[in-house]
Amino acid sequence: MPKNYLPGIIKLFEYYKSLGEKTLDIVPEEKINWQYNPECNSLSTIVKHITGNMLSRFTDFLTTDGEKKWRNRDGEFEPEILTKKEMMDRWHAAWRVFLDVLHDLKEEDLDRIIYIRNEGQTVTDALDRQLAHYASHIGQMIYLGKMIMDKDWKSLSIPRGQSAGFNTQMFSAPKHDAHFTDELLKPGEKKDS
Repeated sequence: MPKNYLPGIIKLFEYYKSLGEKTLDIVPEEKINWQYNPECNSLSTIVKHITGNMLSRFTDFLTTDGEKKWRNRDGEFEPEILTKKEMMDRWHAAWRVFLDVLHDLKEEDLDRIIYIRNEGQTVTDALDRQLAHYASHIGQMIYLGKMIMDKDWKSLSIPRGQSAGFNTQMFSAPKHDAHFTDELLKPGEKKDS
């Protein structure tokens, strides 16, 4: 396992956290419970699911099964009218638990076996699994935010029509070692709440 795995995956999780937060910042409170249709999740429902998953998986991460008996996964998908503050309080609390676990992990923990629903996997595999899971849901949040905001959406990456300018700027700098999130998470931007 490369020695930079933990710092790299922490940066990726922080990046997706920031994309979720930027989406939630753009969408007004009166739209966070909006659903495209009854089968689709609202932003608040996706947040309930991500945070429920996160708390279950990362409470006592190295010592207990990641699917806790107290978790009500089906309930995470039941519509619940939340205020933006309630939703963001859940978001921040779950990310705090999760990021604290990540920052406490040591390289020697990466090959340890942990269990999710009695299925053993290495810590590395579990983290990769969670990265894919959270990224997919945060992608849903972004798409939902775009649908809700329509022409008032603010791009979270390179805006349409600005790729050439962005590439010119990037290629004008000398080659250097960096993580792509170093450019995206601006200096002073809060990475964990």
